[in-house]
Amino acid sequence: MKRRIPLSFVLFILLVVYCFSCSAFYLPGLAPVSFCEEKDIPECQTEIQLFVNRLDSVESVLPYEYDVFDFCKDVKETRPSENLGQVLFGERIESSPYKFHFKKDVKCSSVCPKTYKKDVKEDVAKLDFLKMGMQLNYQHHWSPVTQAIPVRAAQTRRCTLVKQKGKTPDKNTFCRFFQSKFNEKNTYYVFNHVSIKITYHSGESEGWKGARLVGATLEPKSIKQTDEKNLNCEDGSPMEVPVVFDSDVSILYTYSVTFTEDNSIKWASRWDYILVSMPHTNIQWFSIMNSLVIVLFLSGMVAMIMLRTLHKDIARYNQVDQEDAQEESGWKQVHGDVFRPPRKGMLLSIFLGQGTQIFIMTFITLFLACLGFLSPANRGALMTCAVVLWVLLGTPAGYVSARLYKTFGGEKWKTNVLLTALLCPGIVFADFFLMNLILWVEGSSAAIPFGTLVAILALWFGISVPLTFIGAYFGFKKPAIEQPVRTNQIPRQIPEQSFFTKPIPGIIMGGILPFGCIFIQLFFILNSIWSHQMYYMFGFLFLVFIILLITCSEATILLCYFHLCAEDYHWWWRSFLTSGFTAVYLFIYAVHYFFSKLQIIGAASTILYFGYTMIMVLIFFLFTGTIGFFACFWFVNKIYSVVKVD
Repeated sequence: MKRRIPLSFVLFILLVVYCFSCSAFYLPGLAPVSFCEEKDIPECQTEIQLFVNRLDSVESVLPYEYDVFDFCKDVKETRPSENLGQVLFGERIESSPYKFHFKKDVKCSSVCPKTYKKDVKEDVAKLDFLKMGMQLNYQHHWSPVTQAIPVRAAQTRRCTLVKQKGKTPDKNTFCRFFQSKFNEKNTYYVFNHVSIKITYHSGESEGWKGARLVGATLEPKSIKQTDEKNLNCEDGSPMEVPVVFDSDVSILYTYSVTFTEDNSIKWASRWDYILVSMPHTNIQWFSIMNSLVIVLFLSGMVAMIMLRTLHKDIARYNQVDQEDAQEESGWKQVHGDVFRPPRKGMLLSIFLGQGTQIFIMTFITLFLACLGFLSPANRGALMTCAVVLWVLLGTPAGYVSARLYKTFGGEKWKTNVLLTALLCPGIVFADFFLMNLILWVEGSSAAIPFGTLVAILALWFGISVPLTFIGAYFGFKKPAIEQPVRTNQIPRQIPEQSFFTKPIPGIIMGGILPFGCIFIQLFFILNSIWSHQMYYMFGFLFLVFIILLITCSEATILLCYFHLCAEDYHWWWRSFLTSGFTAVYLFIYAVHYFFSKLQIIGAASTILYFGYTMIMVLIFFLFTGTIGFFACFWFVNKIYSVVKVD
């Protein structure tokens, strides 16, 4: 007898072969810009300008705009156009006064002086806010936007440009090369100088004129300038800011620039050197692959055992006489009740409609990200793509909700359509609006402008809701899904259940296996959101997404089969909640991550963390619950369509 190889195992092998046979590539969202020393060369620029973004901290969820900290401003301040994703993430890119010409090194140049007088309340407030930024270790984000090249701090993965001494520095957080100099407790030090190293790729070797920027390294320093005419940017006493503001404080911001040619780095692969140097990269690859192999092989074994057992059940039921079948116990005995409409069928159909919308949106977004269209170079592209796709996918949500609601025998179709379009998005928007109010009160740059909120509402009510109505119209026009067996008029009594076949223990156990295949990837996703680390491994994320689909489906089908064998036919809601319970484990892990990994302090930051986490949990609940339901729905229809029922 030949053994069949599980489909999940074959799919896993194909995905692994795909991941290791394809080299990483980048589909550029921005055209390359060439730089030259001479102005008269066409299609060549000579001036380079650094753009600044918001400042954020690992100890606070509240980001702030660059101008709030009273740093040097550009005389002709300009803002590049921002997409929807950048606005939703609080990206506030603006021009900076750091401007220089290509291949012209700057040894030491002043940017601007800042003077704070002790008798001026406005100056006192500005300096106090700057001290707060030092205390919470707020960090800068700079970028030459014209080239979209990666900018990193020298020697460490993250360097704050402002810092307080008075506690033992964390080598993973602070700039290690300043620890020996800053040894006075309760003293603030401002990193008022930055050494900029620009790396470029020359086009002469490839037959085109000019050069393209491929990287930038920033080294912040704290240097107190005593003479503005004779600047010293190499070494000197640090720029101190006293805790007690009893005298005027003057800070002179300076910078230096050096250019280095490196033809080994191509413009198309300019992100590779910083992505490869991210911490724990090797550990991440090994851990993810190890987890995925274990979980997927376990899922394959479960599927194989279940299919073998089910095949024997079907053969036995089809071979025995009708009288013997009546004495049999098992899933066939509930054939007259297994398709009885569930309680709260409208709510279930609404959840399934929204879950379908989220599932399709997630699949397309991850697929595009895996191809390189939503790379880290395109700021906000991932969120913009997800929001636009969700808005345009209202039709599948309305269709699925209406079709299932009609199958359940529902007649309040107007209420069903309205709740499908408004219930879950309304909960998410209400939560998001409350979080935005907190950000607005705190003066954070992440606060969404009123115009953007109006635009989001316009997309929701102007596009998504009408598309949901269109989908619901076609869903109600279709006939109800035909069931393979008839439903009895009188419900069958459910026998006494054991502890493991009761609803709650089964639901709790059902979410463990799906969560086991995502928790490692979840750690790096939470790091990218809350610890401001760059996430770029979308290939692995797409692989985890596929395995999550398989695991949720197999775990839900397995538990559904056990419950039907125990003659418990209430599988509709249980199939949704079994895989949907994975979201509860996600929330528990988020709580653990908050207390064990983050250093967030303050009531506002804590509320924001858990407020945004609840949005993630709700979306994940609808997503995983929908996967489990449709897998179980297909399974139940399949097994009852192949048995002989009189």
